[in-house]
Parts: sequence; structure tokens; C-alpha cells
Amino acid sequence: MYVLDTDLIVILQHAESPERRRLLSAMAGHRPTDFFVTVVSLHEQVMGANKYISRARKPADIVRGYRMFEQSLLTFSQYQLIPFDEPSASLFEQLRQAGVRIGTMDLRIASIALSHSHTLLTRNTVDFQKVLGLRIEDWTTGSA
Repeated sequence: MYVLDTDLIVILQHAESPERRRLLSAMAGHRPTDFFVTVVSLHEQVMGANKYISRARKPADIVRGYRMFEQSLLTFSQYQLIPFDEPSASLFEQLRQAGVRIGTMDLRIASIALSHSHTLLTRNTVDFQKVLGLRIEDWTTGSA
């Protein structure tokens, strides 16, 4: 089972690119039910869209902001959603106390993947490799 990190969700939402083609090609070798997204990634996307709308002054920018919300809803409805639950929160605290120093949202995503024994798909291997026991793979490089 695989958890899509926020960076890969963004790649899937945008126009054609070599990274997107490689990711989709690798994903095609699996069942759709093998992939999960986290409520933390949804939180990140909603916060980004909300911030964009809050700063928008032109009607076209407001429309674009709401399209960002729509895109998030459409994307996240395609995958199974994993919560940040009590086991994830406990693991998050353990990792913080152990001195793992990566961004809060990334550590929450890592905690979710670890607590469910899933592999995290991400391009951010530099940060996530700091989390001992977390299986990570980057399917955008073509070496999956």
C-alpha cells in the first residue's frame, strides 16, 4: 500500500510533465485501491487555496482560488483518505522527542504512513529519509 505525499498530489493535478508521466506509468502497475492520501495533505491544499483567496483582489483571482478548492475535492475523492488518528499522533510525538527534525506537516504525513505500515511516495526523499523505519520511494524519476 502507498501513501501519496502532497508533492506528488500536486504533480498529478497539473499539466503534463515528464514527472507526471513517470508517476502515472508506475501507478498503472498497481490497483487503484493500493493508493491513499492523507488528511494532512488535504489540509495543506485547503490552507493554500484559502490563503490564495484571502489575498485575492481581482475577481479572476478569486475564481482561480475557488478552482483550487474544486481541484482538491476532485483529486482527493479519487483515493482512500487516511486520518491523522491517535496512533499517528502518538508516533508523531515519539518522533519529535527522538529529535527528528523535518517540517511539521511532513512529520505528520510520515507518522500516518508509518502507523499504517505503508510506503510513502514522494520526491522529498532528503527530509523523509530522516524518519527511521519509513519506507519511501520516488516514482517520478523513472527508477520505480
